[in-house]
Amino acid sequence: MWKVMDIPVSKQTVFLERKNRFLGVVEGGIKVHVHDPGRLEELLYPGNEVLILHTPGKHRKTEWDLIAARAPEDGSWVLVHSGYHRRISERILEKMFSEADINPEVRLGESRIDFMIRGNGDIAVEVKGCTLARNEIALFPDAPTTRGTRHVHELIQFKKAGNEAMLLILIFRNARCFAPNSDTDPKFADAFRAAVNVGVRVAPVRLVYSPPGVYFVEELPLCER
Repeated sequence: MWKVMDIPVSKQTVFLERKNRFLGVVEGGIKVHVHDPGRLEELLYPGNEVLILHTPGKHRKTEWDLIAARAPEDGSWVLVHSGYHRRISERILEKMFSEADINPEVRLGESRIDFMIRGNGDIAVEVKGCTLARNEIALFPDAPTTRGTRHVHELIQFKKAGNEAMLLILIFRNARCFAPNSDTDPKFADAFRAAVNVGVRVAPVRLVYSPPGVYFVEELPLCER
């Protein structure tokens, strides 16, 4: 296990209500920005404990960010602020590809891919954050994602053209393996399996958030079909 980065928090409080995809309310009527557009139904429910960060700004509608929520299975903190995914994934990729150049936000087909690793051949990398787990199985997505499915198809085409491609999945729950969430988004699941079949590397990495530190724990296997 190694430390990836620090993410500070201002205080612990209680979640009350999610007004819409990006706005929540916590104890005291404080409005918080929810960066993760997923459903997060297992985490953001009335009465659950959450961590928030005071981040006032001239052009912000709220002065607070929602950082993490308690996991129902073990009480651990689950990072729900997707704005940190890029920095977390960059540091993981720096460990994986220490001699290569890591370029963020690169055009690939009709999309922008999260990273292009340039060294001895190019590697296209797309990053997904996973906050859903059931029976120790990490699942993505927790809501249908047309954009996510399109990105996987871009990786498939890049791989078929003779290049390398990787799907890096940041798992913030306690899990023993990863699987695509076929029940929620069968189209993503089909694209995921097609990517595996053509040789796209899938790297599901389990991370632990122990405030303020984010720690890399291990790379998980794919669940058996």
